[in-house]
Amino acid sequence: MKTLFIHQNFPGQYKHIAPALADMPGNEVLAIGEEGHLGRLRHPKVREIGYPEPRGAGEKTHFYVRRLETAVRRGQATARRCFDLQAKGYRPDVICCHPGWGDGLFLRDVWPDARLLYFCEFYYNSKGGDSGFDPEFPYEMNSRLATRIRNSHLLLSVETCDWGVAPTHWQQASFPKVFQDKISVIFDGVDTEVVKPDPEAVFELDGRRLTRDDEIVTFVNRNLEPYRGYHVFMRALPEILRRRPKAEVLIVGGRDVSYGPAAPDGKSYADIYWDEIKDQVDASRVHFLGRIPYPTFLKLIQVSSLHVYLTYPFVLSWSMIEALSAGCLVLGSATPPVEEVIRDGENGLLFDFFDTRQLAMRVDEALSNLERLQPLREAARRTVLERYDLRRICLPKQLELVRCLAEGRLPDEAPAPPRPAVSAL
Repeated sequence: MKTLFIHQNFPGQYKHIAPALADMPGNEVLAIGEEGHLGRLRHPKVREIGYPEPRGAGEKTHFYVRRLETAVRRGQATARRCFDLQAKGYRPDVICCHPGWGDGLFLRDVWPDARLLYFCEFYYNSKGGDSGFDPEFPYEMNSRLATRIRNSHLLLSVETCDWGVAPTHWQQASFPKVFQDKISVIFDGVDTEVVKPDPEAVFELDGRRLTRDDEIVTFVNRNLEPYRGYHVFMRALPEILRRRPKAEVLIVGGRDVSYGPAAPDGKSYADIYWDEIKDQVDASRVHFLGRIPYPTFLKLIQVSSLHVYLTYPFVLSWSMIEALSAGCLVLGSATPPVEEVIRDGENGLLFDFFDTRQLAMRVDEALSNLERLQPLREAARRTVLERYDLRRICLPKQLELVRCLAEGRLPDEAPAPPRPAVSAL
């Protein structure tokens, strides 16, 4: 079987399935991505081909369609590499592609008979998702109209694919109903043999050795930004630190923007919201770690007393599931798709995204009752083992989906689980 993976930021969501397929006898695995992002997988049986970073939209392009123009340029760059392969006789059986940046726009035109399996991560809607969720960032008419156009390349891509896969039921449901029946729900997967509890873990911080005996509150995201509730968390910090005089707060994340508008005046959100509260806290107990290596991140969540995770109704972060897998006590925002994973008082805790007072109160309550809440840590680990384990659950489902498509079959789908209710601590 010949499988082609296409991802702007390869390997992205394909970091497990691409090597797994490549290691199977008789399989040939090829990958296409932007040149600057390749070379990280380092698997001897996965050949990577790059395309140059496409230029963005023209200055005179209407701002509603700038993303579409950029996506078309990226799709064109991808198609050129595909046509080169076609000219050399290459014919993939299955193409696994993330269409979010435009890479999947023209694949059907290159290989009409290939089976297209697209990663359906998120579809932007003017209501019910991230758009207009946060009143601090006004959702004006132009933004609302631009949101509809923002999905243009996704519509064109998903319309051509044979099947799709989404990591959560809520993310699947963000897509138009006409497409939902051809989107499987399979999470990316967590390697629970690597991401697991370790009572003896030690985290090195400025010459100190932090362990599970210390009171540690962790907050982790790729970038520190409003989409992941950084502003809410920072505004709760003064009250959290007042209530918890021994707590150390460890914050992981970069100063760029992954989602949403850029910070004003060339600043970073990391600085804007820290400057807002820094005079109200003991700064020696707030530690900005920036971006850290993955093994360091694992040690951090293994020693964490309480892991706080917030997000707009948007794509679910790997870090939250990994924190559960490590046996963390997780306090998450009561927003989808967090609610699809965490059941308040059963395998974690939830709070209202915008309620900084409730956030501080629940942090205090949780840290005051760590022994009583130990069963939540154990349930968190079980949740991942039962639903999100890479080797036993997610990867086998992903591989079976690829096999189905390669054989010309389509998978049967199970109904989505009911959304859990929020209860008290």
